[in-house]
Amino acid sequence: MKKRALLSVSDKSGILQFAQALETLGYEILSTGGTMKHLAENGVAVTAVDEVTKFPEIMEGRVKTLNPMIHGGLLAKQDDPLHQAQMEEHGIQPIDIVCVNLYPFKETISKPDVTTEDAIENIDIGGPAMLRASAKNHAYVTVIVDASDYDQVLAELKADGATTLETRRRLAAKVFRHTAAYDALISGYLTELAGEEFPEQVTYTYELKQPLRYGENPHQKAAFYSRPLGSDFSIAYAEQLHGKELSYNNIQDANAAIQIVKEFDAPAAVAVKHMNPCGVGTGNSIEEAFNKAFEADPVSIFGGIIALNREVDGATAEKMSKIFLEIIIAPSFTQEAIEILTKKKNIRLLTISFDQNKKDQWNTVSVEGGLLMQEPDTFGFADAEIRVATDREPTEAEWEAMKLGWAVVKHVKSNAIVVSDAQMTLGVGAGQMNRVGAANIALTQAGERAKGAALASDAFFPMDDTVEAAAKAGITAIIQPGGSVKDEDSIKKANEYGITMVFTGVRHFKH
Repeated sequence: MKKRALLSVSDKSGILQFAQALETLGYEILSTGGTMKHLAENGVAVTAVDEVTKFPEIMEGRVKTLNPMIHGGLLAKQDDPLHQAQMEEHGIQPIDIVCVNLYPFKETISKPDVTTEDAIENIDIGGPAMLRASAKNHAYVTVIVDASDYDQVLAELKADGATTLETRRRLAAKVFRHTAAYDALISGYLTELAGEEFPEQVTYTYELKQPLRYGENPHQKAAFYSRPLGSDFSIAYAEQLHGKELSYNNIQDANAAIQIVKEFDAPAAVAVKHMNPCGVGTGNSIEEAFNKAFEADPVSIFGGIIALNREVDGATAEKMSKIFLEIIIAPSFTQEAIEILTKKKNIRLLTISFDQNKKDQWNTVSVEGGLLMQEPDTFGFADAEIRVATDREPTEAEWEAMKLGWAVVKHVKSNAIVVSDAQMTLGVGAGQMNRVGAANIALTQAGERAKGAALASDAFFPMDDTVEAAAKAGITAIIQPGGSVKDEDSIKKANEYGITMVFTGVRHFKH
């Protein structure tokens, strides 16, 4: 009995050559729809699936392969006497090779004008059923879902007349990963359509972007995966123009820098080290913004990650080229800037889309044995119910300084304090076990620049010691959430020193 191969693909790349090779090896080719037409027009002898099922395609092609004549051939144990007898009784022939890929659901829902009807019609049913059946029965069936596997399958068929169990098992595992990812996209789309925030089960899928040399440390293995249909405004969808591949820590820091620079509409530059901002600057031009970010902390910026929200020009590139930077991220670089910066062999240049029209995706963090999910912290100054808690109202300059500090502090590891003026950070205290400790670090870093500056806190003051430290350093404005049982102590202390203090009503913990 002639061996059979069932080919039905939406991605036609390489399928003609694969079918021709199988035909040469003596396989009967079964096919449907566009694949059958493509093969037949190019001289391949093709048997239509409805000739095998003795049943026409119906319901606009929704039902064509869901038939015992097909699935019996896919699921039969070819060396089992009972299965052989039942196949003979019902006229079922085994199918030895299956090559199927699925309706383009991901590509369909990625279209900005996609309709629900169009999305639903691109949910494949017969394809996953055939793939899963073949993969389950991989002891006998070779199943292919990826055109990159054609060559290995053909090489084994030509050499030995059959594929190895090892190859069939590897291909079967790939199929189940493929159908699981496909179903994850569908379930995610329909769950969002139904408006469910926390369904009883959640399944995400990610695609390998690149293996990494190592993780946080050289003894840890790591890889970088991107989320299909993720935001273009992310490190996962950055285009690398120059430099060696990114490391695990590079990616973490770059992501942190991007999240901070998103906060600003005016030209802004952000320098990050170990996922904390070490310098943030704004200005009338991107050059001025970078100058401010550099001045904020000229020591910590060394070896840092820079994100800018405007095109990098030659003048800014010239200044950046004079210090050691790991990565520069921007929407674009002028040709002059590229020529200047690419003289540095080890620097990485990345571009990302600064189109912020896409909806922010929920954050996921893995813990041992589980996953935490939360919506992103997009709460900004304009969303807050601002209350001046002290006797003195802020000046215009103090308002601007507090806005900048509050935009940055939510991206600093808690406990967090940021000292800033209207255009730049002056001191950052990150990840301390108590708030006054974070304040002392930020104030010490700011030094004399703290005089007349603002202090922003990610959470309320449990006691008035932070206000005391701020006052002694020369801070004149404080922005914090408020909400402590000892708020009145802090307010009293601020009034004592003539500090204006604003409550936002919202904390910005970052763990």
